[in-house]
Amino acid sequence: MGQNEEQDFAWNFIENTGSDLFLTGKAGTGKTTFLKRLKEKCPKRMIVLAPTGIAAINAGGMTIHSFFQLPFAPFVPETTFSAGKAKYSFRFGKEKIRIIRSVDLIVIDEISMVRADLMDAMDNVLRRYRNRDKPFGGVQLLMIGDLQQLSPVIKDEEWQLLKNYYDTPYFFSSRALKNTGYFTIELKTVYRQSDSRFLDILNGIRENRCSKDILEKLNSRYIPDFRPQPEEGYIRLVTHNRQAQRINAAELDRLPGKACVFKAETEGLFPEYSFPTEEMLELKEGAQIMFVKNDISKEKRYFNGMIGEVTGISGDRIEVRSKDRPDETFVLQKEEWTNAKYVLDEESREIREEIDGIFRQYPVKLAWAITIHKSQGLTFDKAIIDTEYAFAHGQTYVALSRCRTLEGLVLSRPLTSRAVINDAAVEEFTEKARLGRPDGNRVRDLERAYFLDTLSGLFDFQDLHSAMKRYVRLADEYFYRAYPRQTAVYREGLEEFASGVMEVAAKFKRQYSRMTGLSEDYASDMALQERIRSGAVYFGEKLEIARKVFADALSETDGKEAKKRLKDAVEELSAALAAKTKLLEYVKGNGFSLLPYLKHKAVISLETEQDTDRKKRAPREKKDKGDPAKKQRSGEQRMEVPSDILHPELFRRLRAWRSATAAAQGVPAYVVMQQKALTGIANLLPGDEASLIGIPYFGKKRAGKYGEKILGIVREYCDEKGIGYPEEIFPHK
Repeated sequence: MGQNEEQDFAWNFIENTGSDLFLTGKAGTGKTTFLKRLKEKCPKRMIVLAPTGIAAINAGGMTIHSFFQLPFAPFVPETTFSAGKAKYSFRFGKEKIRIIRSVDLIVIDEISMVRADLMDAMDNVLRRYRNRDKPFGGVQLLMIGDLQQLSPVIKDEEWQLLKNYYDTPYFFSSRALKNTGYFTIELKTVYRQSDSRFLDILNGIRENRCSKDILEKLNSRYIPDFRPQPEEGYIRLVTHNRQAQRINAAELDRLPGKACVFKAETEGLFPEYSFPTEEMLELKEGAQIMFVKNDISKEKRYFNGMIGEVTGISGDRIEVRSKDRPDETFVLQKEEWTNAKYVLDEESREIREEIDGIFRQYPVKLAWAITIHKSQGLTFDKAIIDTEYAFAHGQTYVALSRCRTLEGLVLSRPLTSRAVINDAAVEEFTEKARLGRPDGNRVRDLERAYFLDTLSGLFDFQDLHSAMKRYVRLADEYFYRAYPRQTAVYREGLEEFASGVMEVAAKFKRQYSRMTGLSEDYASDMALQERIRSGAVYFGEKLEIARKVFADALSETDGKEAKKRLKDAVEELSAALAAKTKLLEYVKGNGFSLLPYLKHKAVISLETEQDTDRKKRAPREKKDKGDPAKKQRSGEQRMEVPSDILHPELFRRLRAWRSATAAAQGVPAYVVMQQKALTGIANLLPGDEASLIGIPYFGKKRAGKYGEKILGIVREYCDEKGIGYPEEIFPHK
């Protein structure tokens, strides 16, 4: 990564080991930057989760509750407790199960706000669909956060239910996590503050060393009745939301003129608790604002947390400027935030984000005051700190550490030691966690163990053997009298598998384990690679023999229950044989390189599951044969549309046309055309009415009403971009 030693160390740990990691560090040490780069460059299949909607949007992921479909009721271990109708049922669709089974790494951002029982609820789900015998199903966890910052929210009645199971509400009290043997890496280089005097003060607050000297230095910034000039750009940090709302409303009222209200637009699913700014944004000329998104244009005019001012409003036109550059004004445009979900790409087999909903609004909010909770992750040059009503661990530290310098902060009231709330349990854990940092030798041992564990998984045939035994036992039970010779063949095949595969695999494991342990450069050791390839050849041949034995496994019987049991056993055995055979074939041709192997393994696993699903659906699909025209009318033969927008410029033009058409007709935009149809047209570039009708969620009625106009927009775009016109798509050319 080239950032600093600690970040490089953490990166290497995540990429080359399978162990769990708690990545922590003071405010401003680059935890958010590390996560952003990890998402962009880490080769592992990963998902990013966070405890709250805002944190999830900022991290570019999903909330823990949404991904795992968890209710907000406490998860009480060893019970079937449910609060009201909130039940932990864990019923997932096939795609979600495939994602859970194929993911290599789960990242949890803002871990300080995650409760212990939520961690154990995750563990419960992951064990169900991955490895029952390993914490969190054996998936690697990366937990990012600072325990000296905001803590979990838990009500008194909830803690009464949980206190018999957990020492504290914090994530580190999770039963499952205690069994992982996770490690801790602390980022120490602070980027936000460079003033060593101010850093010493912050460290004193953070580490519960709030001495008389530290309080005196902080209280030197107490300025009674401080009222800054508007152009100075101070923001007030308060403990409660109602304080911030009251201050912002009062300051807005003081400005002359009538307030203008700008309503946000939403599409699809975007829950209100995740809105990054106000749905009804009320502004006036002269209002102090904070930008709540980075400017992604090349100008980079603003960033998340920057303080600015509204310099003019005319209709939907908002002119703003930064407090740092008062002579430079620019017109603000609406921005989009996406609420994403994780899906599996059918072609690449990669886990990717799919847009579930969109929120559009001007990327600002009133900012004479905001809550400390909402300031987490932001940086301010000038801030007024009001922690008189601090009520939770870490609040005062978070507020103070938002500032770059001591001179940039002003205290609205003198700070007392009572406002510095520290949890003794956090202090105790932090001291122990510092001892959990792995050194270079330990990391090398973990890397070797990860390599060997993954290699052992390749040559572990226990699941396949169990599936084979299960089927042979059922075949003996149902077919011994009718097909004695065939069942004897199955038994012989099982015995040959036990001696030729299971016994040999145990001996082979001792061999490659010894070679891995003795070689310093085990990952590229030619002798070891040759043994691995030889093993792949040998076991591949043995599996081919087994495949022939069970190729036409008996499964038809009169009893309905027996037929289902046999069918399930045959499908399980066939899938296990197919997956293991493909993996061995891959290693035989490509050798064993850890990360490429893991990626290929996930792809094979998904393909095998989907093949099994297709076989299960086959009889039903056969019955559904009928009039092709009828299917076309019902949408069953419609074209498949990629979820990503392949032609963004065309998509924007179509969306603008849809908005204008909807406005002219006085109807909502979706009445003119649904978002999914819009995406389909922008991706598939239909050239005639027949192609347009084939777009999902479009249909003949809309084609007759809007077809000519839409096709004209598509053709104009294609002409501009020089996109060719295949004869079958654009017969008019």
